[in-house]
Amino acid sequence: MIATVLSLENAALSLDGNAGQVDILHDITLSVHKGETLGLIGPSGSGKSSLLMLMGGLEQATGGQVTALGQNLTRMNEDELARFRRNSMGIVFQNFHLIPTMTALENVATPLELAGHKDAFQRAEAELESVGLTHRRDHYPAQLSGGEQQRVALARASAPRPQILLADEPTGNLDETNGAAIIDLLLGLRDRHGATLVLVTHSHSLARRCDRVVRLRDGRIADDTRQEAAE
Repeated sequence: MIATVLSLENAALSLDGNAGQVDILHDITLSVHKGETLGLIGPSGSGKSSLLMLMGGLEQATGGQVTALGQNLTRMNEDELARFRRNSMGIVFQNFHLIPTMTALENVATPLELAGHKDAFQRAEAELESVGLTHRRDHYPAQLSGGEQQRVALARASAPRPQILLADEPTGNLDETNGAAIIDLLLGLRDRHGATLVLVTHSHSLARRCDRVVRLRDGRIADDTRQEAAE
């Protein structure tokens, strides 16, 4: 029996806005299995990124339950969630979120140092090599192209060997060539480390490379399809 890595049961998300409460997600029930690659698609405003944030404990569900690796995220406080993400998850954002005063190597080593790994810089070097950036190890984010910054972000997310990788439009700020290279690297990191991957995308060509695609509409699951053959 394949293990369930992520599970949402009747999960909901509502946020307070200037005009009152806004309901973002409604009654989401979904399971993601170990080693699976799940693509989240749908029009802008459908709730894709919000759903990813629930899975990563970056937003707290206002209804239902979110479980990751057997841990109930809805019962954790902020410190507990931060520790859980540090130990078990890698998250890649569209806007890179690199620390501007740190070199590429230091950015990748930071989560390893926070987790107490004595070989943080050696592991960071190996991850930079895996994304083809050994020659840029001592450069700062402002000295890197967008594609290079996203590769550093990928290396940083994968360096702690997370069981779960979450990616929110990882190619959204890149041109087609760099975007394709980033996806190849992301899928390669998933395969090398045996991680479960969930990614938000507007790209149908990228979605076709996933094992399974969930389409959202108006904060609800409109379709859940397992691909016959992910490329």
